[in-house]
Amino acid sequence: MDQVWSVSALTRYIRELFDIDYRLQDVWLAGEVSNFSRATSGHVYFTLKDDSAQIRCVMWRSAVARQMYLPAHGDAVLAHGSVSVYEANGAYQLYVDALRPLGRGDLHLEFERLKTRLAAEGLFDLERKRPIPPYPRRLGLVTSPNAAALRDVLTILSRRYPLVEIVFAPAAVQGAEAPPQLCAAIEALNRLEGLDAILLVRGGGSLEELWAFNDETVARAIAASRYPIITGVGHETDFTIADFVADLRAPTPSAAAELAVPDRADLKAQVEALAQRLALALQGQIDAQRWRLQAQAQTLRHLSPLGRLLNLRQRLDDLNERAIRLMQHTIALRRERLRGATLALAGLSPLATLERGYAIVRHLGRDEIVRDAAQVAPGDRLEVQVRHGRFAVRAETNGTGAGT
Repeated sequence: MDQVWSVSALTRYIRELFDIDYRLQDVWLAGEVSNFSRATSGHVYFTLKDDSAQIRCVMWRSAVARQMYLPAHGDAVLAHGSVSVYEANGAYQLYVDALRPLGRGDLHLEFERLKTRLAAEGLFDLERKRPIPPYPRRLGLVTSPNAAALRDVLTILSRRYPLVEIVFAPAAVQGAEAPPQLCAAIEALNRLEGLDAILLVRGGGSLEELWAFNDETVARAIAASRYPIITGVGHETDFTIADFVADLRAPTPSAAAELAVPDRADLKAQVEALAQRLALALQGQIDAQRWRLQAQAQTLRHLSPLGRLLNLRQRLDDLNERAIRLMQHTIALRRERLRGATLALAGLSPLATLERGYAIVRHLGRDEIVRDAAQVAPGDRLEVQVRHGRFAVRAETNGTGAGT
């Protein structure tokens, strides 16, 4: 039995045959583009066909980034690349590294020559690119007064940022008269004061229709501008010399307007967010100061003489209570002593003696107490005081016993 191949081995062998054939590794292929698509990865897939055959084509993202031109469905192109086999489905396909519109080779060659020369002069250097002011007040606008791009740009600028003032410099954007008019418009805007940036825009078109933006004089006018320039020429896949020289390239005129000004909805959201942050910051400051004030008030209360006064007031109350108790005790003690003295005095009082039956005799004529009988003569009037009352008597005898 002859050698049995696996599908993978056979496909790999066929791919190697393609890869070692030098004629298949440097191929220019002419055809019509169909099924053109761009994956999210950035790779491009399409089919090239003629009247009787077709071939699948792949262009990797790195090659796409170098392209100044990408075709649309139905375009006739020249594709350069290498032919190999995609082993997953066993199909051969062209791996494209360059594309040119069929019949426009001279323009592309001229484009590449000018691009190479201006790049060597440094007109495309990133160091030359100037930032676009984030909040422009005045913008210059260069385009055709009859172009749809003009209406689109003005509508977007008005909707996104109505504060901006637009200074319009009309110019042709197609044909032989376009380059000098574009240069004159840029120079006229540069003679004005107070511009923040210039928009140079044009809608989509063919390579020939966009050729004014590949003019060397236009490129040098952009490079000489004292105001930064934003270009929005053609569609996303269209690249011009003006795009490389400009300070900022937008894929479309509408995108150029969006890049030139902020969106007021975003600004409103930012202002609201900043206001909220400010309110929170202020509330935080107020809370911090309130806590600080409370701490200082507590410290002040701790250091205040009022505390000592309150303590002294309580101390005074305590001393007053003690003084009252001491006074009451002293009064009670003295009252007791007085009672004792009263009792003792009562024991020595004549009244006590009278209580026991004695009497006190007073001589009424001389108003003296009779202590001796010799003081009384018969007939003297006397007063006798007993326990309960007094009465008068007359002496009949004296102390010696003699009568009257």
